[in-house]
Amino acid sequence: PDGTRKRATLFSGFLSHYLIRDRYGRPGKGNDKGSVEGLVGYVRRNFMVPIPHFASWDEFNLWLEEQCRKRQGDRLRGESETIGERLLRDLVAMRPLPASPFDACDHASGRVTSQALVRYRTNDYSVPVAYGHQDVWIRGYVGEVVIGCGGGIIARHPRSYEREEVVFDPLHYLPLIEQKINALDQAAPLQGWELPEAFTTLRRLMEARMGKQGRRAYVQVLRLMESFDLADLHAAVKQALHLGAISFDAVKHLVLCRAERRPPKLDLDIYPYLPRATVEKTSAKAYMRLLDRKEEPA
Repeated sequence: PDGTRKRATLFSGFLSHYLIRDRYGRPGKGNDKGSVEGLVGYVRRNFMVPIPHFASWDEFNLWLEEQCRKRQGDRLRGESETIGERLLRDLVAMRPLPASPFDACDHASGRVTSQALVRYRTNDYSVPVAYGHQDVWIRGYVGEVVIGCGGGIIARHPRSYEREEVVFDPLHYLPLIEQKINALDQAAPLQGWELPEAFTTLRRLMEARMGKQGRRAYVQVLRLMESFDLADLHAAVKQALHLGAISFDAVKHLVLCRAERRPPKLDLDIYPYLPRATVEKTSAKAYMRLLDRKEEPA
């Protein structure tokens, strides 16, 4: 009522980072910031009619940036230069931006529970089980929650705006499941984890050949996603099935060869310089000739 303004902590940090001065507009008074209102209307009419649809905020922002850059080629009425040319002249008079952009996020701290979960805004997010009972820092972005310990990032999750929801990353729990292999089918973090059909086939063959050890070897294959992309690992699994090399070592060798762009050593067809060994089928007639052979004179 008395016109006093109180800045949010994050907004104050934004002003300090870029060394700019804020100017407030009155609520409901669009004429206080006419240029802003006009540009918002232009964007809505030209970029959002009809309403566009995107899979993520990142895709939406990239598309908006592309539209804005296209508009820099337009020339407004009464101007001899394009918007982009006028912008270049303005940038000469401006200060350079800081070397690193402002990290616009909510900062919080937390502690990992015994179930390898960290709570942020009523929701729980998983971290690797090795960080149990440790203090962590949390950064909450619009579409992502980043969790770190010390100077490194240990987990990234899509942000949930529900309440009392648990967001799992199955990879965080695989080291523990490898030790307690009987929990593979009942572990809550793995429920609903959809993998390509080739992984199901690999697990079935491993368990059929090695039993319980085969199940543990399958978890070791899944843990390769800690270092490799799912697409590369999927291709390695399909190649292992094609070659009949049903083992963790074979899959690891194949995915490493894909990453390093070198031929695998499991397929001898690509090594033509190796000598070929021809093994003929045993014939019973050969043994009969041995029995019928007469002793030669001394």
